[in-house]
Amino acid sequence: MTGRKKEYLILAAMAAIFLACFFLPMENPRFTGALRESLYLTRWYARQHVLLCLVPAFFIAGAIAAFVRQASVMKYLGARANKVLAYGVASVSGTILAVCSCTVLPLFAGIYRLGAGLGPATAFLYSGPAINVLAIILTARILGLELGVARAAGAIIFSIVIGLSMHLIFRREEQDKIQNQAARPAGPVPLPLGKQVLFFAAMVGILVFANWARSGDVRAIFLCCPGGLATYRVEGQIVEQNAQQVTIRDAAGNVQTIPAEQLQQLEPTEPNRLYEWLYRLRWVLVVLLLALLAVMVFAWFTGPQIGQWVGQTWGFAKLILPLLLAGVLLAGFLLGRPGQEGILPARWVEQAVGGNSLGANLFAAVAGAFMYFATLTEVPILQGLIGAGMGKGPALALLLAGPALSLPNMLVIRGVMGTRKTIVYVSLVIVMATISGLIFGGLFG
Repeated sequence: MTGRKKEYLILAAMAAIFLACFFLPMENPRFTGALRESLYLTRWYARQHVLLCLVPAFFIAGAIAAFVRQASVMKYLGARANKVLAYGVASVSGTILAVCSCTVLPLFAGIYRLGAGLGPATAFLYSGPAINVLAIILTARILGLELGVARAAGAIIFSIVIGLSMHLIFRREEQDKIQNQAARPAGPVPLPLGKQVLFFAAMVGILVFANWARSGDVRAIFLCCPGGLATYRVEGQIVEQNAQQVTIRDAAGNVQTIPAEQLQQLEPTEPNRLYEWLYRLRWVLVVLLLALLAVMVFAWFTGPQIGQWVGQTWGFAKLILPLLLAGVLLAGFLLGRPGQEGILPARWVEQAVGGNSLGANLFAAVAGAFMYFATLTEVPILQGLIGAGMGKGPALALLLAGPALSLPNMLVIRGVMGTRKTIVYVSLVIVMATISGLIFGGLFG
């Protein structure tokens, strides 16, 4: 590109930005409401996900890059690894981690950059947020056993098929990657295997228990918005209740305020004793694990090794966090928060997902892929859509595409493995979710 063309492009971009600012429709209530929703969603994300989810995930990813030998990753997750072992481990990882589509990204970036094959790495990327045990249990409990079982089975099968498909589509690049890795020296072993397992188990434990959810005491049934037709349900604890509104903290730790005119019913539920017990002890467990981690770090690692760990962690934070926050802002502007509307009216979604047609399933898969679902929030959202006439097939399509993908998630994946691989990965998820929805809707719709 010549210097003059580059200057013309800069001028055109500046003119476009100026015109967009000049004609901002600030008098339009829907536009200003969407702006407000984007900021609310970003604030919620910063409060609920960055400190307790992303920061531990960054440190785990940094430790993988700093302390795990490339040969170990290649042995278990590399392109030449035993396929049953590699895809078996990757496909069930979500049952242990229980992370959302954003928290899994630093972990994916860590193993991918260290040498994991594209197939096992993308299988892990999909399964991490998709196979969340608590979310699957809530799906079966609230949306029905059929959807819960189909979601669990579909997520495991998806992760393996998507991983194998990515490996086959980009097999030439994978072969080049293997040859380049074979030429590199193995490097020293930072820790024996037993100590590595204990070290990473402590960090994963901190991530899990810091985000441990409390089971619900009440179930609120409410309309999505003033005058709305869709009915939502949310389980949790009452934080505040008065004549104007009810504030509930749900199972994922999110606080939701329901105006009195939208509230239809408030009913008690039976709390889960195990989850309640672990919830009460979660900070004790986190502090104990942090103390254990500190002892291991200072006893087992040298100053330069700790510095390398911190450097790798900072590198992942610089790569991922800005893209995530930008994506959350955009997702909030377009689609709003659960129970609220962005620039796109909720009735468009409700009207497009009825029945079990190809269009309904495809729309549900695409909408789910671009929406941002915090852990567990997809269940009450689907409850409302099903109440508004959503078919069972599109419901499963959204469940299989939604939790594993989001617009913020796509932006970061592109930064890790490039535009072409990201487009193929997202397309595979959407196509498979659509087909699964059609089959499930035909059998059980």
